[in-house]
Amino acid sequence: MEKFTERCSWATTDLYKEYHDNEWGRPVHDDNKLFEMLILEGMQAGLSWLTILNKRKEFRTAFDNFDCNKVARYDEAKIEELMKNEGIVRNRLKIKSAITNARQFIKIQEKYGSFDLFIWSYVDNTPILNHFQSESDIPAKTALSDQISKDLKKLGFKFVGSTIIYAYMQAIGMVNDHVMGCHLYVHP
Repeated sequence: MEKFTERCSWATTDLYKEYHDNEWGRPVHDDNKLFEMLILEGMQAGLSWLTILNKRKEFRTAFDNFDCNKVARYDEAKIEELMKNEGIVRNRLKIKSAITNARQFIKIQEKYGSFDLFIWSYVDNTPILNHFQSESDIPAKTALSDQISKDLKKLGFKFVGSTIIYAYMQAIGMVNDHVMGCHLYVHP
């Protein structure tokens, strides 16, 4: 018997349920995890999140456990190796953007002390708790995701459009969009 029965309606498969129950909407402050989610959200562009979750283990292996210092040093030979890896999304622009984003991520760490301090400053280190009745009420982007996207692009990041950034904000718990009927909904 399952412990919880009411979830956000998108949590339909075992993998989605696990992600929904244990990660989505939970605040993340570990830079390595923040980098992983930024890269995975960029890789997801145009694909389903389930595709990315199914490939997540292989992504971790292929991208050196999302160690931004290692990813920042990837060269053309490593790009070609990744392009041959059937376990990940083999899109040259997305792979190159992961390398670019690793380099920019490190610059932010150097400037702010951590990426965590930088990204969470947009919400004063306090998650935004939304109160939506259904998933159809949840926006694809917001004024805040527009601003973060614009700022990251100015800093040289790639694949960080506002919709990707809003999904990132949900994934790292900056925004909690569990709907009101979900067992993980945070009551006011």
